[in-house]
Amino acid sequence: MYPQSRQDGFPHWVQGVVQQLARWRQLHRQRMELARLSDAALHDIGMSRADVLQEVERPFWDDPLKK
Repeated sequence: MYPQSRQDGFPHWVQGVVQQLARWRQLHRQRMELARLSDAALHDIGMSRADVLQEVERPFWDDPLKK
């Protein structure tokens, strides 16, 4: 019915969906970690608390790397 992948037998589109969900989860975790950084740590990486708030408020599907 659907073309099978060579890796694990799942249709290719299922693998794509799983990968996209994993990427969105990764983005969410990274944004939450960024929000937990201290102001001093943010300063060290060249970000302000306002920058972080703007990043954290982005929707989970808004991927700056378009992965």
